[in-house]
Amino acid sequence: MKKSVRCGDVIIGGGTPISIQSMTNVDTRDVKKVTDQIKALEEAGCDIVRLAIPDMEAAEALLQIKKNIKIPLVADIHFDYRLAIAAIKNGADKVRINPGNIGNEERVKAVVEAAKERKIPIRVGVNSGSLEKDILQKNGGVTAEGLTESALRHVAMLEQMDFDDIVISLKSSDVRLNYEAHKLISEQTDHPLHIGITESGTVNSGKLKSAIGIGGLLLAGIGDTMRVSLTGDPVKEVYFARDILKSIGIRPSGINLVSCPTCGRTRVDLEKIALQVEEAIGKIGAKREARGLPPITVAVMGCAVNGPGEAREADFGVAGGDGRGILFAKGEIIKTVSEDKIVEELVKLIEMADKK
Repeated sequence: MKKSVRCGDVIIGGGTPISIQSMTNVDTRDVKKVTDQIKALEEAGCDIVRLAIPDMEAAEALLQIKKNIKIPLVADIHFDYRLAIAAIKNGADKVRINPGNIGNEERVKAVVEAAKERKIPIRVGVNSGSLEKDILQKNGGVTAEGLTESALRHVAMLEQMDFDDIVISLKSSDVRLNYEAHKLISEQTDHPLHIGITESGTVNSGKLKSAIGIGGLLLAGIGDTMRVSLTGDPVKEVYFARDILKSIGIRPSGINLVSCPTCGRTRVDLEKIALQVEEAIGKIGAKREARGLPPITVAVMGCAVNGPGEAREADFGVAGGDGRGILFAKGEIIKTVSEDKIVEELVKLIEMADKK
């Protein structure tokens, strides 16, 4: 079993549930804007949030940001060790550094001492684009062995400084390379692993690479905390991370959406309806998970052939007709509504049931 570390009120490793992380993409110095985005991430079900700290003003902004959010905050630091120390003093629950670009060991030690004093963990982050020259030369380029060696080299440095609250992250945008590196390091360390596919792409292309890359690791029993990295709204990263965990049964709570592929019998705009339902129930699912409620299934079906049966088997569902939909709850027909009211009325049914 992996060691565990505490990041705010979230435990990473030690057999605890896999936590979901994301990262803000607005200016950290804009306290209101970044706070609003973190609150949206909280609502989506994010467990831990990371912020870029490019300068001292951003590090000092953490003090105000922390007052307005609930989830733990990770400071992402590159190059300047003084920013890491300032971020820690201003309330960071964890810092992410690449010891290789922080500078000499004395600077790394200064960060370690600050983390020790505040009793917070350090995430050692290594990416395929940031490997040391000697490792690149030794392996003839970026390899799984090189990523593993780099990460363990930095971990050893921290351990020699009598620091053990470490989370390891080694990421590549190459799915196979990423998998092989994680397999290697998981066999050589007991420190918790932060997994993901770095620079995976847009919401469309990145979801595919992330599903394969992260899903493969999770099925192999690798990973203690995770982030889906997508170019776009970070809230979508959280929704998709939850989908990955639900799909392989690791985090079964929330809402499972079932929708048919449509055919020539469909007489409603089922694609539009299904997408709108998916977005709406994402927020409801996050609230259900936070309350520890059991999972439910919502079916969005397109016609009268299989639609009523599938919708009736789900906890809640709709079977499309000619410009209308029949709503079901727990196997019972509730009412028929016009196409433009399907999403609104279906969501109402779910929310009303959750209040009981």
